[in-house]
Formats: sequence, C-alpha cells, structure tokens
Amino acid sequence: MAVEQMTALVDAFSRLGAGIAIGFGAIGGGIGIGIATKAMLEAMARQPEIAGKAFTNFIIGLGLAEATAIYALFIALQLIK
Repeated sequence: MAVEQMTALVDAFSRLGAGIAIGFGAIGGGIGIGIATKAMLEAMARQPEIAGKAFTNFIIGLGLAEATAIYALFIALQLIK
C-alpha cells in the first residue's frame, strides 16, 4: 500500500472511532441522567420532606453524568485531529 492510501485509511478509522466515542458518550450520559431523574422523583414522591437534599444530590449527579459525555466529545475531537 502506498503512503497516501495508508494515511487515508488511518484518517477514515480515526473519524469512525470519533463517531463511536461521541455516540457511546451521548448514550451513556442520557441513560445516566434518565436513571438519576427517575430515582430522584421516586425519592421525592415517597418522602417529600427530603426534596431539598435530594435535589442537591441530583444536580451533583447530573454534573458527573454530563461530564462523561463531555469527555467523550473531547476524545472524539482528539481523534479527528
């Protein structure tokens, strides 16, 4: 194989890997946020008096779940370079 063909192949697989990374990152973040929301709403329905504390913990958990999607985006951008 010529050097140009190898370069094109590496570029194509890098873009494929970037797409897979951002796809799994977005899916994982979405699933994590959905599960956290469900759990928070169930906790608030069972014990309304803990709504303030549950919401605070919920916001922290959302930030951590969203961070995984941001990390996946960062990895995808590094692969495209």
